[in-house]
Amino acid sequence: QVQLVESGGGLVQAGGSLRLSCAASGRTFSSYGMGWFRQAPGKEREFVAAIRNSAGSLYYADSVKGRVTISRDNAKNTVSLQMNNLKPEDTAVYYCAATPLWISSSTRQVPSSYNYWGQGTQVTVSS
Repeated sequence: QVQLVESGGGLVQAGGSLRLSCAASGRTFSSYGMGWFRQAPGKEREFVAAIRNSAGSLYYADSVKGRVTISRDNAKNTVSLQMNNLKPEDTAVYYCAATPLWISSSTRQVPSSYNYWGQGTQVTVSS
């Protein structure tokens, strides 16, 4: 069982930056693949980024590539999402997710591939 708690959301102007963090419980955090998703009002949950348990492979959605960096600290049981040059279309609730399975090119962007979810943190980007 893994519990996830996100933090770091807020209101920022377009072009600004935010760093989201996700704190995970459990002693096996390093064995989990981690992902970030977002959901805007009236839209489906959307993949943002993922990182394998080995931290050797990173994946990004095309919409955020070059502006977002995912990282993890297995010693601290945390995964972070650094977001730069934010745009109004980045406004959404951002969720951290975990899976005990190997993240692949076909599964990383699928919400049902992840077993555990945080409660989400709101990111609002004003124009």
